Amino acid sequence: MRRSIVYLVGAGPGDPGLITVKGRECIKKADVIVYDYLVNVELLKAAKPGVEMIYVGKQGGSHTLEQEDINKLLVEKALEDKIVTRLKGGDPYIFGRGGEEALVLREYKIPFEVVPGITAAIATPNYAGIPVTHREFTSTFGLITGHEDPAKNESSIDWSKISTGIGTLAFYMGVKNLPYITEQLMKHGRSGDTPVAVIRWGTTFRQETVVGTLNTIVAKAKNIKPPAITIVGEVVKLRDQLNWFENRPLFGKTIVVTRSREQASEFADRLYEFGANVIEFPTIEIAKPDSIQPLDEAINTINSYDWLVFTSINGVDSFFQRLFELGKDVRVLKGLKICAIGPATAGGIEKYHIRVDCEPPKFVAESVVEELKRVTAIKGERFLLPRADIARSYLPEELQKLGGEVNDLVVYKTLMGQPKDVNILEKMRNGEINIVTFTSSSTVRNFVQLIGKENIIPLKGHIQFASIGPITTKTAEEMGIDIAIKAKEYTIPGLVNAILESTSPIDK
Repeated sequence: MRRSIVYLVGAGPGDPGLITVKGRECIKKADVIVYDYLVNVELLKAAKPGVEMIYVGKQGGSHTLEQEDINKLLVEKALEDKIVTRLKGGDPYIFGRGGEEALVLREYKIPFEVVPGITAAIATPNYAGIPVTHREFTSTFGLITGHEDPAKNESSIDWSKISTGIGTLAFYMGVKNLPYITEQLMKHGRSGDTPVAVIRWGTTFRQETVVGTLNTIVAKAKNIKPPAITIVGEVVKLRDQLNWFENRPLFGKTIVVTRSREQASEFADRLYEFGANVIEFPTIEIAKPDSIQPLDEAINTINSYDWLVFTSINGVDSFFQRLFELGKDVRVLKGLKICAIGPATAGGIEKYHIRVDCEPPKFVAESVVEELKRVTAIKGERFLLPRADIARSYLPEELQKLGGEVNDLVVYKTLMGQPKDVNILEKMRNGEINIVTFTSSSTVRNFVQLIGKENIIPLKGHIQFASIGPITTKTAEEMGIDIAIKAKEYTIPGLVNAILESTSPIDK
């Protein structure tokens, strides 16, 4: 039975969050993905391992493949009995030549489905604070190609009708022809005072909006290059009141997250919500310890301990994962008291429906010792510390000084990360990065090793470095990095708040 099918999928206008649920599912199931220039490559992360990815982008008149060759490619891959997902910017049927591709597939009797996408004419002005319809301004809206050749003898656009017959006009791909477009609209009756907005890279962190009128927009938008969309109409006046996207506090800022890939998403998502462009540059990786036997022995004798002390979410996850692998459950922890550093660690424990007995007010080892002294005798009690191989020695040493018996147990290793973004140094030198964040001492050390200390020193004053807490800050300063942004609360939300407090709004 043939399984081949081609999905013609609208990938949306640029923001990867604007793809439809069905569109993302088509990416996940594809054997082959054929994608365009305006498709956000973040969407490709949802693809299954081993998928064949083929770029067929068209940019500024330069075509990787001509349309006829793309049609042929879709047919060839489908005839190999593969599931093909054709990813197109915006919507496949709105100036995307999706209809042409669908007709070719039908000609060859290849099954296909079309998955609509959010088109730029709606999403881009939305992100620029411009509703395309508003009952106080207009109830009509038109989508027009701006890519006509002004030198051809006859236009396929009836300028006499659209100029005054439609309230809001959206011109796709019309930057180069903007003088011709404005001339035709005014020639056929549209007032020169009509508001106009030209929006480049809409819905992305690179979004740039220029506002003028039909009389002035050509001069004002002279530095705008494709891809851009032009919106003509009275609704453009609402931008000053409704400009939500570009007014977010971190809009225009590029921030590097150096956490491990497994933990980066939470931090990145928080920064993204405030408008930042986030580059994940994981300088550490979490791995199993060289030997699992000590952890197994500790779990099998867990009832001999009085306290279980977790200093990180990685320690929590590593411990419980092995507990369950050994065929046990949380009932074996009955009678054991639990201590956790920080709300994230405590939250990781509580997801297993276990109550934390001791949570120090400050999220450092020194505070753990003080809090334990307050709630228990320490002397004569047994403590199990599931931690990293590079964890500070302060906590076990202090507990032992106070008469406690401590098993400082390595349950995970912190290794050097292998970031995919190998151009990070070039981006830093070019001024494309504003802030680099550190969430542990190991992220600092590995970042310096990956980038090179000699390369970081010249960047002082051009890039801000942000730290989650005093231990991380001390490590950074020892390595010659000045920390400009310091979290008051030593957590990810605390670090985000510190970044927000230190970042002045971008001049619009």
